[in-house]
Amino acid sequence: MITDTLYKIFWFIGLVLLQVLILNHIHILGIATPFLYIYFIIKLSSGVSRNVVMLWAFLLGIIIDIFSNTPGMNAAACVFLAFVRPTLLRLFTPRDLLDSIVPSLKSLGFSSFFKYTIVCVVVQLTVLLTIEFFSFSSLWMLLLRIIACSVLTIACILAVEGVRR
Repeated sequence: MITDTLYKIFWFIGLVLLQVLILNHIHILGIATPFLYIYFIIKLSSGVSRNVVMLWAFLLGIIIDIFSNTPGMNAAACVFLAFVRPTLLRLFTPRDLLDSIVPSLKSLGFSSFFKYTIVCVVVQLTVLLTIEFFSFSSLWMLLLRIIACSVLTIACILAVEGVRR
C-alpha cells in the first residue's frame, strides 16, 4: 500500500517536471505539443475509486496550470478525463479483468491499450484545446492542433509504455 502510493507520487512528480521543464517548450511546427502528463491518469488502476482518480487528476492539472500559466485549463481537462475514464475502461477491458487492472500493453494487449489510449488522449486534448481556443472561429486550426497534439502524445505514451515493459 505505502509502496504503491510512493510509486504514484514518484511518477506524478516525474511527469510534472518532465512536462513543465521540457515538453511545454516543444512546439513542432508551432502546432503540436506533447502532453505526456496524461499518462498518469491513463495508468491508474481500475480499482481506484472515481473520486480518488478525480482528486489525483485535479492536483496534476492544477500543478501543470500553475507552472504553465494556464488558469484552470489543464485541471478542467484532467478532471473531465478522470470522470469519463471508468466508462472508457469498461469499453476496452474484458469483463473478467475489470476488477482491479492497471491498464498497460501487457495487461490489455496492444490493440485494447492502443484504442484506450487514443480515446483518452483525444478526449482530454479536445477539452483542453477547446478551452484554450475558446472559439470556433478557427475550427480547422483547432482540429489540426487536436490531431497533431494527439498523435505526438500517443507516440510518447507508447514509447514510455514500451520502455517500461
